[in-house]
Amino acid sequence: MIAEGDICWTPSPAMIEASRMQHLMRYLERQKGLKFDGYEALWRWSVDDPAAFWAALWDYFEILSDEPYDAVMSGPDMISTRWFAGAKINYAEHVLRYEVEAKPDEVALHHSSEIRPYSVTSWTELGDAVRALATQLRAYGIEPGDRVGSYMPNVPETAIAMLAVTAIGAIWSSAAPEFGVKTVVDRFAQIEPKLLFAADGYSFAGRKFDRRTEIAEIAGQLPSLERIVWLPYLGQDVPDDIGIETLLWEEMIAKQGPARGDFRFERVACDHPLWVLFSSGTTGLPKAIVHSHVGMVLDQSKQMRLHFDLKPGQSMFFYTTTGWMMWNAVMSALLAGAAAILYDGSPTWPNLNKLWEIAEQSGATTFGASPTLVKMMDDAKMRPAEDHDLSRLDKIVLGGAPSTPATFEWLYANVKPDMWIINTSGGTDLCGGLLGSVPSRAVRAAEMQGRLLGIAVEAWDDAGKPLVGQVGELVVTKPFPSQPLFFWGDEGNARYYDTYFSTYPNIWRHGDFVKITSDGGCYVYGRADATLNRFGVRIGTSEIYGALVGIDCIVDSVIICCETADGGFFMPLFVELHDGDTLDEPLIDDIKRRLKEQASPRHVPDVVLQVPKVPYTLTGKKMEVPLRKLLMGAPIGKVATADAMADPRALDWYAAFADRPEIRARFLQSQTESAA
Repeated sequence: MIAEGDICWTPSPAMIEASRMQHLMRYLERQKGLKFDGYEALWRWSVDDPAAFWAALWDYFEILSDEPYDAVMSGPDMISTRWFAGAKINYAEHVLRYEVEAKPDEVALHHSSEIRPYSVTSWTELGDAVRALATQLRAYGIEPGDRVGSYMPNVPETAIAMLAVTAIGAIWSSAAPEFGVKTVVDRFAQIEPKLLFAADGYSFAGRKFDRRTEIAEIAGQLPSLERIVWLPYLGQDVPDDIGIETLLWEEMIAKQGPARGDFRFERVACDHPLWVLFSSGTTGLPKAIVHSHVGMVLDQSKQMRLHFDLKPGQSMFFYTTTGWMMWNAVMSALLAGAAAILYDGSPTWPNLNKLWEIAEQSGATTFGASPTLVKMMDDAKMRPAEDHDLSRLDKIVLGGAPSTPATFEWLYANVKPDMWIINTSGGTDLCGGLLGSVPSRAVRAAEMQGRLLGIAVEAWDDAGKPLVGQVGELVVTKPFPSQPLFFWGDEGNARYYDTYFSTYPNIWRHGDFVKITSDGGCYVYGRADATLNRFGVRIGTSEIYGALVGIDCIVDSVIICCETADGGFFMPLFVELHDGDTLDEPLIDDIKRRLKEQASPRHVPDVVLQVPKVPYTLTGKKMEVPLRKLLMGAPIGKVATADAMADPRALDWYAAFADRPEIRARFLQSQTESAA
């Protein structure tokens, strides 16, 4: 069994030399007179002189702008910094730029779903469809700054709609079709969309879900809505009582749009919103996070082209839904001239081989999944290398939750021994990464290879002092272009400030628990607000989960730590077991022994309890923080929104547990109020 930090794979000299990161370094030496002796030196320059670094990337990526920029960075503090003021650019224009160079039949999108066979869309077909739809949207009065919502599955029509909307300067926002009415309205009511793209339903795990009633209810609760563009994905007609003008998708794209050279992309200012993403909404109203065209073009180009080393002719697949920022990230693979692979449906139906079948069929070069999904494959004793042709695959991307050494071990043993595992950490907040991959470095178990260029990440203690080789709060000490412009409707940036800057003034506190090694490698141990704090020592939740990996009967686990009324701590571990297995004393003893030996005595929980289900959000994150609040006395209705959960009933057992007299007696009323 490999341990954290063990070297799993090393890139060849030829791969390093051919990487776009190396190409950038040669460019900087040739054009700017800057020479670096390795990645860490390049990263250090990028954060010590961010204006020079981002200006160099602007030139390197040959950003298209109506006007030259007045200043790279402007603004009095981190929260209000604006990037490349004076320039005017468009995200969709940069996404479709490779269309000019692509061969006539070169693929831009691979796509399939549970009810549609595998097919492809060429760069030419994608560009033609975007221009046709964008022209129709303009004809129906959609203008720059108008908001457009989407209630669509992960199909090519959604990709075309997003690019068409952003091509004309309107603002895109997406909710996955599995979201309930309240979840969608909680999001879209904040931004008051003028038009909604909606599919009549979707399919998941072999079952079709009719969403016509939900669409009618959503439309009825959004008074700003003027029209719906209807996609009959399940082949169903528009209901008679929908109560709003409805346009058919096929009619919207049937009329040929302008030729490539005649279409006008709406180039917009640096503070013009591109899209609005929403936080998971497990507690309270979801935050409406607004990103800019310039921020996404620069940061996603950097991540896809330099850190992922994506190139034309390659392709990126990451299982996601349209309600998660990873959908936006997959679409940004097009910025590198690579193809995006889209799939709509269950990742485990009809079996866990489904995603590998798609990877084989599309010839994916980059495959992405959450560590949780990888563990499910491990538990199922899967061997993708034996069952599928993965000869083109050269990268695995991990994201959505902290990885463990066991994640790496399984992938190298059962997928491919010679490939680059890219472990990432970032989030919806910036629609991108903070930590991730470096093409020139060895892959170490559970490690993120480095801090991404231009992102001044540090680990800080409670006093705001940097830590090396120790676990601390993940902070960013200087502005970066992918910061949100603002939260929609957030008067005076009050909620924005409270979310990121209230702990350390003018310093972005991301909310993760991180360790940065002396050579720049990074390990994330879970959310800092779910940190296990026992006897003054911080423990990352992933340290617990990693130690439990070798216990076959454990399907999943979740752990929390709460302050008690007597000033102590209560740390219960909840385990979900395979059907037929029971939590008995020998198993509890084995769990505690492993935690003590592989971690420390402080990692041993106060109690181990068997649960029917570990709760997750729709985006695949364990609900550690809501569970902590629930145990500390907050009502179940305030700690989580049912529509934001993968299984809305998964919290019921925990609510009953929290209501036990012996549990309620542990916590102070003041703590209960603050938790709520």
